[in-house]
Amino acid sequence: MAEIGKTQKLTIKRTRNYGAHLDGGKSGDILLPSRYVPQKCQPGDKIEVFVYADREDRLRATTKRPFAEVGQFSKLRVKANTAAGTYLDWGLEKDLLVPKSEQKDRMVEGKAYLVFVFLDEKSKRITASALLDNFLSTQPPSYKEGEEVDLFIHEKIDRGYKVIINHSHGGMIYKNEIFKKIVIGQRLKGYIKKIRDDLKIDVSLQKPGHQGFDDISQAILKILKEHGGKMRVTDKSPPEEIYALFGVSKKSFKKAIGGLYKKRRITIDSNGIRLSK
Repeated sequence: MAEIGKTQKLTIKRTRNYGAHLDGGKSGDILLPSRYVPQKCQPGDKIEVFVYADREDRLRATTKRPFAEVGQFSKLRVKANTAAGTYLDWGLEKDLLVPKSEQKDRMVEGKAYLVFVFLDEKSKRITASALLDNFLSTQPPSYKEGEEVDLFIHEKIDRGYKVIINHSHGGMIYKNEIFKKIVIGQRLKGYIKKIRDDLKIDVSLQKPGHQGFDDISQAILKILKEHGGKMRVTDKSPPEEIYALFGVSKKSFKKAIGGLYKKRRITIDSNGIRLSK
């Protein structure tokens, strides 16, 4: 059975001038319009497509990729407001509807908003909601500390930024652990730092432990080489200068260059650091 709102591989059953009929299993045949049918394809070939319902609620396929699929959070721009709700541009011909009941406040045309994409069980239509907290998992997290995860920056608060982990759980990055510019709606990689007793999750943008410092060390060596083997920066330099050059905290920088010095990869004096000969 084809999954509505997901990218998947379906088998071509037959081709016609107007397109190709794909095997949707219990969902029946799904039309892939001719403009999306690859050249020289034939019945039996598998093709990767995104499945959605058109304006007449017929299942259709496309080789285009939407900005977000069912089960994902994304930042999408408003195209139009109507009596039915707000329509968002999500990269396909058919715009994505946010019903009025799924909005916090009236959305403004031209502005972008954070939404969750889901399949409405009653209508079987792909729908969006701006009520993000309603779609965060309430199941106990099974992540391991240090595990790499996908992060979606959700909201800025006094302590830092709320994030959504792997399109599932809520988490937090604390502001004193952020050493680069991040913005609402941004996607980036992060790492599970701690799962607290109350099951809330702390995440970090830096790899934990020795691996993280090894990566910082390699980055410092690379940047040193790019600067001719020497730089006028030391562990006494201002945190802002260190971050501007290396994108890490002063604490992480000091630990990394200390390790490099012990391994005799660099020398350190009052004029800065340089690669060892």
